[in-house]
Amino acid sequence: MKNFFSKLLNLKTQDREANPEAAKAALKAEMGPRDEIDRKIDALFNLLVDYYGSDKLVIKAGKMDALQYVRSPKRGERVLALQRIISDNPTIKEVPKDEDLAEILEQLTEQFSDILARRDLEDDLEKKVAERLEENHQDYVKDIKMQILKEEKKNVESPLEQKKREHLEELEKVSLTQSVMELLRPSSTDEIVGQKRAVDSLLAKLSSPYPQHLILYGPPGVGKTTAARLVLEEAKKRKLSPFAEDAPFVETDGTTLRWDPRDMTNPLLGSVHDPIYQGARRDLADTGIPEPKPGLVTDAHGGILFIDEIGEMDVMLQNKLLKVLEDKRAFFESAYYDPADEKIPPYIKKLFDEGAPADFVLIGATTREASHINPALRSRCAEIYFEPLTPANIQEIVRNAAKKLSANLGEGVAELISEYTIEGRKAINILADAYSLALERNAQQDLEQNPEQEDDTSVAIEKADIYKVAQVSRLSPYVTKKASDRLEIGHIFGLGVAGFLGSVIEIEAIAFEAREKGKGTVRFNETAGSMAKDSVFNAASVVRMITGKDIHDYDIHINVIGGGNIDGPSAGTAILTAILSAITKRPIRQDVAVTGEISLQGRVRPVGGVFEKAYGAKQAGIKTLIIPKENSKDIPKQHLGLDIHPVTTAKEAFEILLGPEETN
Repeated sequence: MKNFFSKLLNLKTQDREANPEAAKAALKAEMGPRDEIDRKIDALFNLLVDYYGSDKLVIKAGKMDALQYVRSPKRGERVLALQRIISDNPTIKEVPKDEDLAEILEQLTEQFSDILARRDLEDDLEKKVAERLEENHQDYVKDIKMQILKEEKKNVESPLEQKKREHLEELEKVSLTQSVMELLRPSSTDEIVGQKRAVDSLLAKLSSPYPQHLILYGPPGVGKTTAARLVLEEAKKRKLSPFAEDAPFVETDGTTLRWDPRDMTNPLLGSVHDPIYQGARRDLADTGIPEPKPGLVTDAHGGILFIDEIGEMDVMLQNKLLKVLEDKRAFFESAYYDPADEKIPPYIKKLFDEGAPADFVLIGATTREASHINPALRSRCAEIYFEPLTPANIQEIVRNAAKKLSANLGEGVAELISEYTIEGRKAINILADAYSLALERNAQQDLEQNPEQEDDTSVAIEKADIYKVAQVSRLSPYVTKKASDRLEIGHIFGLGVAGFLGSVIEIEAIAFEAREKGKGTVRFNETAGSMAKDSVFNAASVVRMITGKDIHDYDIHINVIGGGNIDGPSAGTAILTAILSAITKRPIRQDVAVTGEISLQGRVRPVGGVFEKAYGAKQAGIKTLIIPKENSKDIPKQHLGLDIHPVTTAKEAFEILLGPEETN
């Protein structure tokens, strides 16, 4: 069969030179009389021989399972062989009918014409490529020569280069010890002091099969960054956690991230280096191809992107980050990108067409209030509040750090440090400075007593070392207002809040009978704010309702010690109590603080920031806290060890605040 097919394939080539008539006669004898359809079939076979060559055509026909049909006396089967060979499809099974042969042969002729046209186009392209190669031959040869020279010279350096390298190698041999902050940084979530509720909530949200984006609020130095890093390591160990063992933790600072309207530099989302001005890779620049540079959102793919001080980020950049959170991809644009350019490398085309993967969990930390964060960003994130550190928390942090330093703390050292700061990081710095002073002191003492004795690595830190650090660093006690057990007329502790920190506000009042009844004056701090002044007038009405006395019969001076603007009506109850005490001479307890707006009917209305205000009261040594009844659910009972009293009316507050009226 193969020999016969070879003869058939060689009708146009070999038989012209040998004995074409004899070959044709043999074929006619074997295949019967010929007509126009037979001649078209033979012509197509001849064209295939010219295109593939006889040997290659035999191989192709074998692959297409068509050899058995070529020698068939049935024209339909020979056409089936042509269909399989030209269409390159061995699955064609149906033998064409005689009435369809003409149409099928016409289709095969057109199909084969397309094949020939493609070959001509490829030949033309190859010719042009050859011409282009010839044109650039010298440049290519030059580049190759330069590359070869560089490869041969790669281990050869000039004396100056050798000197610089040797200097670098010497520098590598010098290594200082790790920084104190690195040494004393918590290594597990158990070492994070004072944030159990926040850490537990953070771990629960990251260990879920559906982890949430998060925003962490809180004052500086309370462990937000450390907690996020350690919680990721804990979450990796949980069965349901989606984080892999090698999930990245990418950390950046929102204060350093700025939106470039030209999109030339964007370390967060990524940018595109154009081939002309921004220095794309040389091989890309030569061909005018822009180069995308994926940003931190892609580096964090599959893990955590932690943005510290996210409240400082540019608003436009926050909006662009929202788009990445929605798409879970970062897309690139460039006027230089031409999707039809066949010279573009596949990875660059993929980045432009599909974007870079950016499926991560965002954790933002901020010391700002929630109102400073983009509302659209907040709506996509769960929010966790870290609590301010109490003096007891600071003392625990100091003692834990002292153990890691192998230092002995003198009596009252931890307590003294807690008076100077509410930040864990700052407390560590004070301890480290005192540790250095103690080491120096011990070294001097050892030198004076026994110069030949080896240095003792143990060190004792005393209160005197802390005082020296405070003097050199110009530190002052964080809390200057102190509660006491005495009673005092016209002096009361109110409460305020700024950011995430509450504080005690000292309010004092004094009253004298007016020289002329009904023409007394009321004086209040000019800088206290309009809402605080309104609280004074509300208090005047309540005083008259409770005591029957008119404050206009008195010259009254109300003062906020230390000055400042009282933003809000929450000092109303405190101002009322101070005025009432000054008029009636009933003393006020100095271990109690109060917050709440006062109404004209003498009701204590709810206020904001009660949780933070409780912290401020604790810092000042307050034992009892009076809050509006409607705020009772805002803080747990016995929060921070405070005796908390929710009240509905001013009279209920007076029963706790005021002592008996003094008699002359």
